[in-house]
Amino acid sequence: MAHRVGDSSYRYEHVEGWGEFPTGGVVSDVATDSEDRVYACVRLKQGPDGNEGEMWVFDRDGRLLDRWGHDIFTVPHGLFIHDDVLYHADAGDHTVRKFTPDGKTLMVLGTEGEQGPEGEPFRSPTNATIAPSGDLYVSDGYEQNRCHCFTSSGELKVSWGRGDAVYYQMAAHGEVTGEVGEGPGEFNLPHGIVTDSSGLVYVVDRENGRVQVFTAEGEYTTEWNDVPGGNDAVVDGDGVMHIATGHGGIFLKSLAGETVGVWGERGEEAGRFSGYPHGIWIDSSGDVYVAQVGAQLALDKFARV
Repeated sequence: MAHRVGDSSYRYEHVEGWGEFPTGGVVSDVATDSEDRVYACVRLKQGPDGNEGEMWVFDRDGRLLDRWGHDIFTVPHGLFIHDDVLYHADAGDHTVRKFTPDGKTLMVLGTEGEQGPEGEPFRSPTNATIAPSGDLYVSDGYEQNRCHCFTSSGELKVSWGRGDAVYYQMAAHGEVTGEVGEGPGEFNLPHGIVTDSSGLVYVVDRENGRVQVFTAEGEYTTEWNDVPGGNDAVVDGDGVMHIATGHGGIFLKSLAGETVGVWGERGEEAGRFSGYPHGIWIDSSGDVYVAQVGAQLALDKFARV
């Protein structure tokens, strides 16, 4: 019998053996298009010998349909799909790219392989999302603590956020020399970003264990201080936010910040997370896909029951 997970009215059955993976790799994020084809950002290699990545495309049953982007991606990180257009944040080459489903590049924001000036796009961006207005929002979180808003044509409208890049300082140099951003509108690794139907912007502020909520112009409104290790989020059709956390749980929150449920745990058994949940998506049937770093080929599908 398949392993069942979930909480309250959100119940799922783990789809064992999902995914016809062509080779090894670490899956950083996942999203589906209007036909429920599944797109997975995959890190084929990452380290001192160089970085390589690809996009793998599956049907909803896990059969591999396509793979592309080996000549484009360095450190695949965040993925968002809107109207069958893919938006990808590459933490390795400091860009956000816009693609067709078959991998044709439509737009590139940032300069490939070069950091932007301090405070400006991009310094290892983490994720991107599209608001109802058509504006593009980007969390720019590893080597600076900023968020940016662009027009649909790629013109920068506003940037906000404060706090030194202490997470990167520790990871790269083993010590912290800056000041942690912990106050309202400050960040300590903005790792995920999502908007709701009214245009409010929710930033998953990972190392602060919270989600901060902003107006469309980046003005702070409130925060939820009970989301430890949040990495990525998606809002379903009922206005419930599903947040993938590195602690191994999926948090369900109303857009007022109330906890609706929590499910999932780490472990090697089927239906548990062998890695650290890093990306999450919900398809048209309500099925949930969770991509995990820290493990090979850790991409799980949970069918809504």
